[in-house]
Amino acid sequence: MEQVVNRENMLMALHRVERNKGAAGVDGMEIKSLRPFLLDNWTHIRNQLLNGTYQPKPVRRVEIPKPDGGIRLLGIPTVLDRLIQQALLQVLTPIFDPTFSSQSYGFRPGRKAHMAVKQAQSYIREGYRYVVDMDLEKFFDRVNHDILMAKLARKIMDKRILRLIRRYLQAGVMINGCCVATEEGTPQGGPLSPLLANVMLDELDKELTKRGHRFVRYADDCAPRRRRAS
Repeated sequence: MEQVVNRENMLMALHRVERNKGAAGVDGMEIKSLRPFLLDNWTHIRNQLLNGTYQPKPVRRVEIPKPDGGIRLLGIPTVLDRLIQQALLQVLTPIFDPTFSSQSYGFRPGRKAHMAVKQAQSYIREGYRYVVDMDLEKFFDRVNHDILMAKLARKIMDKRILRLIRRYLQAGVMINGCCVATEEGTPQGGPLSPLLANVMLDELDKELTKRGHRFVRYADDCAPRRRRAS
């Protein structure tokens, strides 16, 4: 946890959160108010993080219409929780990302969607013609917390970090003024959620590779090439 809350890491996280902007969470605090708030309260917040007593606030529910007619449920954390999640992300990414499959392209440093498209095109040039388009329905809403935490615990030795991540997963969602408990899922909208999704789906990547499939995955969307045309 000391690495998460050190000055350099927190400043990097603050710059990233300010650059990304975004809406306020349940407490109504806007990005422009974050620095003044930290000047007055950071010592107390840092101590809570170090002694394991920090309690994240619930996320604010936002519904985004999908082009196909459905809705995507987002959970918007407070700007303070976005800052802390970003600081966690910066420490955890170097631990987990190097072990991820080379066929995973979503939400990873140095990788973009057009790279996934180019990889898919290379399979076509190799002669693979049969494609299975996979989309894990409501994946972010159904992640099993215990399974995810077990995967994280294999590489995170600091129990305070594990406890904090668990609290973020279980912080709840504010809907019509009421806090609804979150017993599963990792809400889209926070900086940490994409990394947690990749941790959860890495086992799928390894299994597809083990079975000899050519594939590309971007978050919960995957397109395996299952066999070569004759």
